[in-house]
Amino acid sequence: MEKVRDGDLDKLGLLFQRYKRPLYGFFYGLNRSQELSEDLVQNTFFRILKYRHLFRGDGDFRTWMFHIARNVSHDHFRKDKIRDKEDIDKWGGRLGHADHQESDMKKAEDEQMLTIAMDRLPEDKREILLLSKFQEKKYSEIGELLGCTEGAVKVKVFRALQELKAVYQQLEKRM
Repeated sequence: MEKVRDGDLDKLGLLFQRYKRPLYGFFYGLNRSQELSEDLVQNTFFRILKYRHLFRGDGDFRTWMFHIARNVSHDHFRKDKIRDKEDIDKWGGRLGHADHQESDMKKAEDEQMLTIAMDRLPEDKREILLLSKFQEKKYSEIGELLGCTEGAVKVKVFRALQELKAVYQQLEKRM
C-alpha cells in the first residue's frame, strides 16, 4: 500500500486480488446480496485509491482497509435507508440442499438458520461477529476499527454471541 500511496498505482491491482474475497465475505455477511457486495468491494477500492495519501503505513493495511469498508457500507445504507428483508422461504433456494444425505440436509438447515439468525441481529452486532468470527480479525484490530478498547470488543462479541444464540434457539423452536 505504501507504493500505491507513493504513486505506483499498478500495485493496487495486487491489493485488489489479495483482498477482494475477504471484503466480499464481509459485505455479503452484512447484506446477503451478491451484486451489492461486489459493488461495495469496488467502492472500497475506489476509496482506497482516492484516499491513498491518508495511509500512514504505521498500522496494518487490513485494518485501514476494513475501516474504509465499514464507512462504504454505512454510507450506502444511509443513502438507501431501505433494506429489503427477505422472507425465510426465499433462503432455501439460495443456500441449496443436498438431495439424499440426511447429514448434508441437517448441515444446510443449520447454516440456513444461522444465516437467518444473523440477519435478525442489529447491524452493529452482526458486524462485530462478521469481523471477529468470519474475518478472524483480532480483538485489538476490531477495537481500532470501532474506536474502543480490546476489552470493550470482547464484551460486544460476547453480547452479540449471546443474542445470536437466543435468536437461533427461537428459530429452532419454530421448526
